[in-house]
Amino acid sequence: MTAGLTPALRGTLLVVVAVGIFAVMDTIAKYLARSYPVPGVIWARYAANLLILLAFLAARGDLKRLRTARPGLQLMRGLLLAGASLLYFTSLTVLPLAEAAAIGFVMPLFLALLAVPMLGERMDGARLAAVLVGLLGALVIVRPGATLFTPYALLPVGMALCNALYQILTRQVAGLEHPLTSLAWGAIVGTVLFSFALPFGWVTPTDPWHWVLLGIIGLLASVGHFILIKAYDYASATGLAPFFYTQLVWVMLLGWLVFDDFPDGWSLLGMGIIVAAGIYLVGRQRLTMHRS
Repeated sequence: MTAGLTPALRGTLLVVVAVGIFAVMDTIAKYLARSYPVPGVIWARYAANLLILLAFLAARGDLKRLRTARPGLQLMRGLLLAGASLLYFTSLTVLPLAEAAAIGFVMPLFLALLAVPMLGERMDGARLAAVLVGLLGALVIVRPGATLFTPYALLPVGMALCNALYQILTRQVAGLEHPLTSLAWGAIVGTVLFSFALPFGWVTPTDPWHWVLLGIIGLLASVGHFILIKAYDYASATGLAPFFYTQLVWVMLLGWLVFDDFPDGWSLLGMGIIVAAGIYLVGRQRLTMHRS
């Protein structure tokens, strides 16, 4: 698929495909959450993901990747990822896909703030202004008087905070663990955690198609994350970061096709503000890296 392209273009294409896969996964989760409790849907997502990863590692004779030298960090990563999933999937029971995804894209802004105390990075005035502008974009989407102005609009914000902390811990463990180890531990922790919720959050599907969809979201999670890992083989994180925002195009299209939802003008403006602030932060980080 990427033959004949430069490494940067290969990485970009893979990111666009990966976030498109995640958008499809979120669409299926929103559809299933209309009929089933959210914890059960998330458990199926993690359990299917784990089974696929175990089969993949076993086929490669690589089950040793399940061992970790940093169990504490991996446990915290898994808990944060599971928390992000619960918050986001719950928000999708009420919020339209595009708006929920857009609010969740304040994650790079939280990451920029948290990287100062946790990673020792510097925060200049321009970056702080970009963070505040991005948060303003989220407020434009959930402005008072809008149908989205409910407590559910806070859930993608919570998801973004969990994801930012998850990304910071992932950076800390990146040079110490194989990517497949981190991927597997995320699935293990999520599966075990949501297994405890099954007695209270599971309804057995009676429609065979729903069983298929529950399996598909796990498959999509596995494939999407694998493609994302491959993308970083071809390009840097800062170079690829702006292309994660193409997920907004995917979710707007899928929300319109599947649920007949499309953002209004104010929501589109808020999305644009968040994207612009995020891309500016990436540009500032790249400039700082070149100067250092």
